[in-house]
Amino acid sequence: MDKEGVVSQRFEGIRCFIAIELPSEAKEGLARLRRGLERDEHRFVKWVDPGGVHLTLKFLGDTPSKRVAEITVAMEAAIEGISPFHLQVSGLGAFPGLSQPRVLWIGVGGEVNQLARLQQGIDSALTPLGFAKEERSFVPHLTLARIRQGASPLQRRSFGELVTSTAFPDKYHIRAEAVSLMRSQLTPAGAIYTRLSVVELGHGQNPKRT
Repeated sequence: MDKEGVVSQRFEGIRCFIAIELPSEAKEGLARLRRGLERDEHRFVKWVDPGGVHLTLKFLGDTPSKRVAEITVAMEAAIEGISPFHLQVSGLGAFPGLSQPRVLWIGVGGEVNQLARLQQGIDSALTPLGFAKEERSFVPHLTLARIRQGASPLQRRSFGELVTSTAFPDKYHIRAEAVSLMRSQLTPAGAIYTRLSVVELGHGQNPKRT
């Protein structure tokens, strides 16, 4: 880590996104949920490693490593005046729907107005750097699994019925205290996530960077 608090990266074209990381309690709860939903007959479901689940605020795509520092500065500008806030994880759903799911997710509630303000601020702060503004409305969620493209409509419906019949009464609380710039490395065994930089939420003009 260099004197600016940003992990030194010398490679090019790193796949990046900005996110709020989850506490260990929430990750452990998602792991239990996954174990309750996994079935041998549903091998067409590609699960996200619970240890890597995060609340994505903006996906940046392949980005030159030399831009990590300026992206971090833009993140600092975006969070000015935003204090830590509380979120809650609960409720299962799917895109586009549970009758023919493509993505399984868990919902995010709590102080979503603050979350939306944070996401919009990050989106706006990165526009001058050449990152396009999000065209779709921000729907806060945690991705748990994706259905492989080769799955049949019958298979998708079977998995959707399982999710519908699964109770998930647990509610996990997240204190959003920081925003992280993350690297995603895609491997045959799944994605590997590395934190490149992090800025902490708080009052004043000098948010803490670690």
